Amino acid sequence: MQSNKSKRSRSINVASMRKGFSVKPLALGITAIFLSSCGDKQDASVFTSPEDCTNANPEAAAQCQAAYEKAVAEAERTGPKYNSQYDCEIEFGANQCRTVQNSSGSFFMPFMAGYMLSNLMSPRGYNTQPLFTSNSRYSSYRNRWVGADGADFGDNRRRSMKVSENALKPKPTVNKTMKRGGFGSSVRAKSSWGSSSKKGGWGG
Repeated sequence: MQSNKSKRSRSINVASMRKGFSVKPLALGITAIFLSSCGDKQDASVFTSPEDCTNANPEAAAQCQAAYEKAVAEAERTGPKYNSQYDCEIEFGANQCRTVQNSSGSFFMPFMAGYMLSNLMSPRGYNTQPLFTSNSRYSSYRNRWVGADGADFGDNRRRSMKVSENALKPKPTVNKTMKRGGFGSSVRAKSSWGSSSKKGGWGG
């Protein structure tokens, strides 16, 4: 029991997280979003891996991989951060959080579970954002896709959806850590009121 806990809790360098995100307990999902003419809503297709993205878009293998790597960086920058492994796992599930070490100390983050990708073949470039999910029975967003800012994109078994343009906009950098329930409160607020207009987001 102690050895497993120690294994889960060992510190890693932030710079190594890009590699770490490629192998995760949670199933990797990719949300590829293609522009539509439905106002500010865009059609979204959900894939389970970068390879699935490439299989669906053989001519865009490089974009699929680059968008994944960009989403990993965004997850590190904007994802929820916790003081303790316990608080993180209450929200995201056992073995779904990792220790991150940086110059300011250490904290815990959930694994990135997927990413959203828009304008895949556009010459102006694509947009991408990370997605998270939870398998914790205590979580209000268990088995749901959620963005770094707490936006709820629905059941993570879904492979098609529509999202707003706001879902693809850059999110604020999160520097502060939180206690359990903090991210769940943000998800509930997003579900009830829509996208928040507060600057700085829930993480500050």
